[in-house]
Amino acid sequence: MKNLALFDFDGTITTKDTFLEIIKFKVGKGNFYFGMLLLSPFLVAFKLKVYPNWKAKEKVLTYFFKGLSLEKFNRLCLDFSDQKLTDMIRPKAVEAIKKHRENGDEITIVSASAENWVKPWCDKMGLNCIGTKLEVKDGKITGKLASKNCYGPEKVNRVKEIYNIGNYSTLFGYGDSGGDKELLAFVNTPGFRPFE
Repeated sequence: MKNLALFDFDGTITTKDTFLEIIKFKVGKGNFYFGMLLLSPFLVAFKLKVYPNWKAKEKVLTYFFKGLSLEKFNRLCLDFSDQKLTDMIRPKAVEAIKKHRENGDEITIVSASAENWVKPWCDKMGLNCIGTKLEVKDGKITGKLASKNCYGPEKVNRVKEIYNIGNYSTLFGYGDSGGDKELLAFVNTPGFRPFE
């Protein structure tokens, strides 16, 4: 029986939140901070736990990406992966991935970030990717989510949808925040902030 290794992405494998970084990459720091200032009532409400994570995420996605064609958005995501993401990757995380690969384990990234910008890096590394899916209508990003936000308990739900857990002898999990709490409770061998 194989093992399954489940890695959170933002903050666990990366040193920064890629959702925020890809926005800066698209619009520049000045426009990023201006947009975040306009969105601050929703972001403060989210921090105070009176506004759901997924709704706050949709507000940010809508403000910065709504109306962008899927083709242009995916090109942006590839450029971001090639030009910026490499510098954010924690070397210890890559070492852990290599060790799991040498052991013959199946490795999957489970991220709240959109698959559009996480998957290109996963593809380069030969890893499976489970992330949040974005809604596209008439070939354009709407700013809405097409799936539930892959955060908290939804990480476990998505893993169970894709994998028959009974086929694996050991489940490894790596995370760095409250959004990974359920995932780390779900696995046999949890690692909290192991690569810092």
